[in-house]
Amino acid sequence: MAQRADVIVLGAGMVGVGVALHLQKRGRDVVLVDKRGAGEETSYGNAGLIQREAVIPYTFPREIGVILSYAMNNRRDAVYHLSSLPRVAPWLFRYWQNAAPERIERSARAMAPLMARCVDEHDALIEAAGGTAGRLVRQNGWIKCLRSEGSLKQAIAEAKLLDAYGVGYSVLTAAELRELEPHVSQAVVGAIHYYSSPTCADPSALTKSYADLFARQGGRVLNGEARSLTPEASGWSVQSVNGPIAAREAVIALGPWSDDVFRPLGYEIPLAVKRGYHMHYGVKGNATLGHALLDGDGGYALVPMSKGIRLTTGVEFAARDAPPTPTQLERDEPLAREFFPLAERLEAQPWMGRRPCLPDMVPVIGKGERHQGLWFAFGHAHHGFTLGPVTGRLLAEMMTGETPFTNPQLYSASRF
Repeated sequence: MAQRADVIVLGAGMVGVGVALHLQKRGRDVVLVDKRGAGEETSYGNAGLIQREAVIPYTFPREIGVILSYAMNNRRDAVYHLSSLPRVAPWLFRYWQNAAPERIERSARAMAPLMARCVDEHDALIEAAGGTAGRLVRQNGWIKCLRSEGSLKQAIAEAKLLDAYGVGYSVLTAAELRELEPHVSQAVVGAIHYYSSPTCADPSALTKSYADLFARQGGRVLNGEARSLTPEASGWSVQSVNGPIAAREAVIALGPWSDDVFRPLGYEIPLAVKRGYHMHYGVKGNATLGHALLDGDGGYALVPMSKGIRLTTGVEFAARDAPPTPTQLERDEPLAREFFPLAERLEAQPWMGRRPCLPDMVPVIGKGERHQGLWFAFGHAHHGFTLGPVTGRLLAEMMTGETPFTNPQLYSASRF
């Protein structure tokens, strides 16, 4: 006999947990299904930034010289597997098309209402979760550090584009930066401090705290196989370790694995992955790091985490499930040691994660038009940790007939 629910949410990362909580808040009986525990994949290994400032998407370069430098495959911020290019190239072409100014503006219009509410929606869940959740989040923002006057000037220009979106930031001189972070390299000439973007010392633990809140409030969290999702006459079913689960509605919130479920159902949504790596380090001597730092000229970030200083890399274009090739980490580490006094590695092997991306860098949030009771919440690119709770609110509003806080057509899969 199948267990019954109103909604099955597939995927217990930050996005899936956010969806489950907001549906629960609106009276739905929800089962959250994942192969693993909450927050143990993409939501585990990110930089822990709640990026209020990330309105304008990361885009493919348009300048020929920059494109050629990427083609040489010796950069730090982005690398690729030659063997993956035939499969990735059509998606990269669409990504390049979406770097046209008018398309960037369209993507920014879509991202703006999500980013405007992302901190408030996290704050509400942190307060409700209680316990350690609040202690995991710092309200001091993150800092983009620049090593040349030219790159600093460009970073200032990019920051000024955010004035229209109410983003809080300040430009720091080298001296002002070192008042905040005295152990940063003397090579840094200035910085942008995005002080309205909180950071988290353990993204996985915060995701788990939200999932625990869901369970305390009566939600069910079960291990199961998302690829077993099957349309039924009365809705949907999926197999769990506790047996089958049946529900009127189902939500695909599986991040980079979402296409394993939506493609067999007949949807051709251009989902790709940007892979990335992290490693934790100790610090030398009495060095301290109080803010998340992005080396704007190096293409990596250093973030103080509960497990040490986390170095997160840029982007690797490769098949989702290809073996790890942490080339970027090997390139980043010597530069990072010059940037900040890192000590020994604290793990035997780098962690590898996958960022689920659409060509316009805007997530798919909304209805699966081919099926009754099927909903999507995936493709958040670099910002799933940031946008999980606000995505949950938007999708729950759509699913329960509330008036959505923004135009849901901006996120429809039909735009492709």
